[in-house]
This record gives sequence, C-alpha cells and structure tokens, in this order.
Amino acid sequence: MHDIRAIRDAPVAFDAGLASRGHAPAAADILSIDATRRARIQAAEEARAAQNAASREVGAAKARGDEEDFIRLRALVAEKKAEVARLEEDARAEDARLTEALLSLPNLPLDDVPEGADEADNVELRRWGTPPSFDFTPREHFDVAAAAAGMDFTAAAKLSGARFVVLTGAMARLQRALAQFMLDLHTTEHGLHETWTPVLVRDEMMLGTGQLPKFGEDSYQTREGWWLVPTAEVTLTNLVAGEIVDAATLPRRYVAHTQCFRSEAGSAGRDTRGMLRQHQFEKVEMVSITTPEASLQEHDRMTGCAEAVLQRLGLPYRTIVLCTGDMGFGARKTHDIEVWLPGQDTFREISSVSVCGDFQARRMNARYRPEGGGKPEFVHTLNGSGLAVGRTLIAVVENGQTAEGGVVVPEALRPYLGGKTQITPEGLLV
Repeated sequence: MHDIRAIRDAPVAFDAGLASRGHAPAAADILSIDATRRARIQAAEEARAAQNAASREVGAAKARGDEEDFIRLRALVAEKKAEVARLEEDARAEDARLTEALLSLPNLPLDDVPEGADEADNVELRRWGTPPSFDFTPREHFDVAAAAAGMDFTAAAKLSGARFVVLTGAMARLQRALAQFMLDLHTTEHGLHETWTPVLVRDEMMLGTGQLPKFGEDSYQTREGWWLVPTAEVTLTNLVAGEIVDAATLPRRYVAHTQCFRSEAGSAGRDTRGMLRQHQFEKVEMVSITTPEASLQEHDRMTGCAEAVLQRLGLPYRTIVLCTGDMGFGARKTHDIEVWLPGQDTFREISSVSVCGDFQARRMNARYRPEGGGKPEFVHTLNGSGLAVGRTLIAVVENGQTAEGGVVVPEALRPYLGGKTQITPEGLLV
C-alpha cells in the first residue's frame, strides 16, 4: 500500500510511476478523497471544541441560576455531540474509501526498471550453461518415456479434473528429492531459516501480501473462509505482520517447502498438456525481511540463491529483469530466472525474485525499531522461488533425456536417490 503523504508531496511523479505500469492516473482521485477525509476530521475537531466549551458554560449558567441560558447551552451541547458523531462517521467512511483505493493500486517501479508494456520488453541480464545438444529431436517432458511412466494425467483428471497430475514411482521420488535438495542447499549454504507454515490462511494474510482484494479470483477459498495459499510468500511474509521487530534481528531469511494452489484464472488454453501449469503444485519459497538500506543488496543475494540451485543441477538458464508492464502487483523490481526446456526449444520461467520495498509492510503494519532507538519504520520485504519444484522436475527430465526415452539424473540429486544415476524408459531408477 502507498504512503498518502508521498502522493500529496509528489502527485505527478506518482501518476508517472503508475503510467509506466499501464495504469491510469490516480493521484487526483486519491487526493480528493484524502481532502474530504481531512476536512471531516477537522470539522469534527472544531465541533468537539465547541461542544466542550458549551459543556463548561452549562455548569456556569446553572451556578448563576440562569435557567434560560442553561437550557440553551444544554441543547447546544446535544447538537454539537450529534454533529461530532456524524462528522466522525463521515471521516471513517472517507478513510475506508481511501484505504480501498490505495489497496487497489500496484507498487511503483524503481528508477532502474526498464520501461515496457509486456514480456517482449524484458531485458536479459545474463546466461549460465549451454543447452544440451541431442542427436535426436528432444521431447517435451510428458512425451519422455521415463517420465510418462510416472505421470498419470488420466487418473488425476478422474480425481480432480484438468491441470492436475498423479506422480508415481521414480517421478514421485524425483520430486521429493528435488525439494529436499533445495531445502538443504538454502539452509546449509545460503543461511535461510527453514520454516513450516499452514497452507490455509485468513483474509488479512492475503490482503497483507497483495493477493486481496484485487486478485481473489486467482486463488481458492474454502467454505469456512480460509484461503489456500498460492505461495508460501503469504505465510512467511506475514510472520512479522503487526510486529515491531528489533533492527538487530534483521535480515530475517526464511525458506519453506509447501503445496501451492492457484486457479490459473485467465490461462485457458495455455500449457494445457503436461505439468507446467497446474492448480496444485509444490514450491520452495524464499522470503527476506530487511531494512530499507539493505533491500536491494538482498534482492541480488536472493537471485543468486535461486540461480545456485540450477547451477548445482547443471540446468542452463537465463536471468532477466522484468519491465514495468510485466511486473507483479506488489513488486518494485523483479528478476525472473528462466530455465532451458529442450522439448519446447525455449526458456521458461522457474523463479521470480522480487523486492517489494515497504509496500507489503504498510499493508501488514510490519515495522522495525532502528538500532539506538528512534521512531519505528516499515520493514522492506522480498520474496522469490527457490525453486518451483514441478518445473524443476520438468527441466531435469527434458535436459537429461536420452534417445531411448530414459533420463540421466543430475549428480547433485544422486545422494537423495540412493546413488541411482538414471531413470529407465520403463520408469525405474537404476
């Protein structure tokens, strides 16, 4: 959420930031609501002052026996009391309108984010690894025999419908191994604190990280009112909601492996085959809570953590910075990491690492107390996939596929698979 004072101080710059994201100007409407709200507050204060003054005069009139003045002043007190109540109710209504308007606006991009309308305007930062060369036409993951033996989309459709999968045998074990490998790497080498969190959350948690109110259709809600998390960003970031933490405890670096749930609203017809775009999937999520001074450096560090997973697995990738028109709602700057998928002959997103500034912290009222004392300030929050487990499985299958339909297992995963080095075309680990 945005700081209303910043909009008052620089409305033109605020609208320019929104325009770079393809959003219509909003400062004038926001400031109009704000002005009305402030006028109601001031009028209520003036009416309360008049009420208090009249209350004092009531006693004086009664003491001097002036019944007529006593009745007039008592009526004035009642009138002002009602006026205060009405004006305060009006101020609360305007405050709610202001909050609703601010909650609907996306974060503003940092100055160094490239301007653009969509993914075509994203800028590549670097590449790592060389795409494998095959003496056959590489297949997509669902057509590789070793994977197809353990990916049952028919059974999943019977159980749940489209965009689900049942993994069995080597594929189920490979997915489990990938998640364990990621957690071990992040906790033992990257200094992240392993965390286990619920996947059912309250409205306030989704609002705090920006999924509500605008993007409710992208997530699932139970009959009891809980939301199924689209990512552990929701729970990990909200661990500091409503808190004032000591600066000495920052940065707080969390990592969690969870099931994630997304309705994929608006993605009809996209990636309908295979397990690239699912309603239910697994992700290892990273979240950092830090000070404003350290957040940009932390963004680069987190990007490096995600890249390290792919490097250890020997999977070629590229890192790009998203343009203003392609960033997520709460981000000020985003690095996307795209892994090479030979079956599609292209790079596909496997991680997004975003710095959100104090945008989420204002929604959550998450602050820190500076070292040496002073007024509490809003923390900065960051989040990123480290990595999407299912998409990493796809990349392992497609990059490690053989002409016979088997899959060579990356060396980093072999200790998690009992020393096995490959998956046969029949779907057996050997």
